[in-house]
Amino acid sequence: MGKEIERKFLVRGEAWRALASGVRYRQGYLSTVKERTVRVRTVGERGYLTVKGITVGATRKEFEYEIPAADAAALLELCEQPLVEKVRYRIPADGLTWEVDEFEGVNRGLIVAECELASEEQRIELPPWIGAEVTGDPRYFNSNLIAHPFTTW
Repeated sequence: MGKEIERKFLVRGEAWRALASGVRYRQGYLSTVKERTVRVRTVGERGYLTVKGITVGATRKEFEYEIPAADAAALLELCEQPLVEKVRYRIPADGLTWEVDEFEGVNRGLIVAECELASEEQRIELPPWIGAEVTGDPRYFNSNLIAHPFTTW
């Protein structure tokens, strides 16, 4: 069984931009109920289908499968609207890989960073461009940014 343990933070300043180049993501949700989300995603030229369980603390079940890019594109048309569009940057720091998402479209202006952990108790050193933690704030869940886009807050 897959499991995801991650913490999420707001990003401050622009220093992080010099640390990595980004890849375009488009994602949509076939289900956004809190007990299970079903996400379709394109990452560059690749497609993925992901099922996630309910989040408890910073942990949840996660199952992700690569699917043909053409299937992912067709499934995105069936997803709830609007789609989540972003550019993701992967930045290594102190043994972790930070994923910085710079949102576009109706979520333009939102920039968050996530890091996956081995356990919820794992101690981490925060890079200087990391701001407030938003791990437990559901407004920042990608699945919630469809119904409540950042530009409407």
